[in-house]
Amino acid sequence: MRTGRGRPPQVRAAGDSALLVELEAVIDADVNARAIAIAGALRVADVPGVHDIVPAYRSVAVYFDPLATDRHALSEALSEALSEALSAASADAGGAAPQPAGGSAGGALVEIPVAYGGEAGADLQAVADWAHLTTEQVIERHASGIYRVYMLGFLPGFAYMGSVDATIAAPRRPTPRLRVPAGAVGIAGHQTGVYPRESPGGWQLIGQTMEPVFDLSRARPSLFAPGDSVRFVRETSARCYSSPGKAESFAPQATSRVITVLSPGLFTTVQDLGRRGHQADGVPVAGPMDSASHRLANVLVGNPPGAALLEATLGGPELRLEAPVTVAVAGADLDASVDGVPLHVNASRGCAAGAVLRFAGRRTGARAYVAFDGGLSVPLVLGSRATHPGSDLGGVDGRALRAGDTIGLGDPHHTQPRGMRQPRPLPAGGARLRVLPGPQDDAFEAGFGSAALDALQRIRFIVSPQSNRMGYRLAGGALPPPRREMISDATFFGGIQVPPSGDPILLMADRQTTGGYPQLATVITADLPLAGQLAPGDWIEFALCTQDEALAALVEQERDLRAIG
Repeated sequence: MRTGRGRPPQVRAAGDSALLVELEAVIDADVNARAIAIAGALRVADVPGVHDIVPAYRSVAVYFDPLATDRHALSEALSEALSEALSAASADAGGAAPQPAGGSAGGALVEIPVAYGGEAGADLQAVADWAHLTTEQVIERHASGIYRVYMLGFLPGFAYMGSVDATIAAPRRPTPRLRVPAGAVGIAGHQTGVYPRESPGGWQLIGQTMEPVFDLSRARPSLFAPGDSVRFVRETSARCYSSPGKAESFAPQATSRVITVLSPGLFTTVQDLGRRGHQADGVPVAGPMDSASHRLANVLVGNPPGAALLEATLGGPELRLEAPVTVAVAGADLDASVDGVPLHVNASRGCAAGAVLRFAGRRTGARAYVAFDGGLSVPLVLGSRATHPGSDLGGVDGRALRAGDTIGLGDPHHTQPRGMRQPRPLPAGGARLRVLPGPQDDAFEAGFGSAALDALQRIRFIVSPQSNRMGYRLAGGALPPPRREMISDATFFGGIQVPPSGDPILLMADRQTTGGYPQLATVITADLPLAGQLAPGDWIEFALCTQDEALAALVEQERDLRAIG
């Protein structure tokens, strides 16, 4: 089935829990409009188990729960969405009124005041020099355009807009800045955009807006949506950047059921199952690196599987329990004890007020999940308590724990704690992870036996020290590089990105929602918990499997977890 012009859409698997619908490989307003229309039709279809639908420049990513989604219903909804896009494209081709360059028929027009130049526009002169123009001419040409919002990604609320006048379309900086101020307006080739918050970045900075583009105090936090049109309006008055509104700030709870952080450990955050449903606004999912251990820890104390708890990495925290509480630890063995008495992994224990939970150090695994009956009571941010430090969202003010933090607990549930269970297997220095090809394996060599996929299975990789919850940078051998650049697209938990260097990156729970490197293969859902227990220095081997094998492995994992509780 075609969607108006060019090649027919391609539906590619992105592991066993996502699909990627690809249209023509161009940055084009009509192609983007069809992608947005397909995403809208899929949302209306409301297929059970589908939890995120994300349009990008020329594609739509569909994220779903393989155990809760009827694949036949999803296939039918997808077929109908593509048919609707075809009908709309045919109607437009038959005489619909033309739209302004870069604009859209259905989106809003958003005006953004910009103070050009200054400290936040430090590259304005460099762009002018590149273009052989004056700074005033650069400003006039940037402010005279109407730009289409093609997609959101990179940061919550960051809109990729185009197209910039070719005469001022300066390429990215050779070396990205470590700090780009919030509100900075930048150019990267034919793209322009606004940085929603302070962050690293490589775009050429030409000015700053005082308008918060991602503000949690608004009903819709993101100022932009895919398909909107944007006009930058020159601002001459000097004003300070207006800090975006935040979700309810963290504060100690007015309850006796609290825990006090005496020492935070190496990196300890609050996590529930993640912030689903907001990737189209560029908001990362976050959530546990090892969802199976997260679920098990909650079951052991009688909580619902998705309750908020602590994820402790490599070195655990020291916590004082200020009221009687049931606690359990699952996942990594970090040598836990309560008042000096060992607390075994995958076991729960009732503790008296004033008891102190400590972790002596790593034995096996990388991440321990510490659950308390009633769950952690921190503010909901976009429907989740999960911490995403890169966006300052969720948990305790969007950051890792600090000494002195006091966190409240919810009311205990009536479900009985489950006691001790057999420990789940943890990596012994490394792990063999099963993968499915794609979604962008065609950026290398076509076919199941491509050189890149062969090399992926042949090399034993090492998790480098430059690894974190966003992704693992893998050393030990380079893969054949992509044979072509790709248009920025959706990313997937478990996706194996391959940059031009050939050094792969395994995307993890805190990954950005979009990326510019092709994903050669994707780790299957059943093996992601195992990947989440790896640490720098551990090895990884990859092995191809089939969709049927991936689903069977997930069914088996679910059966084992249900047997516990």
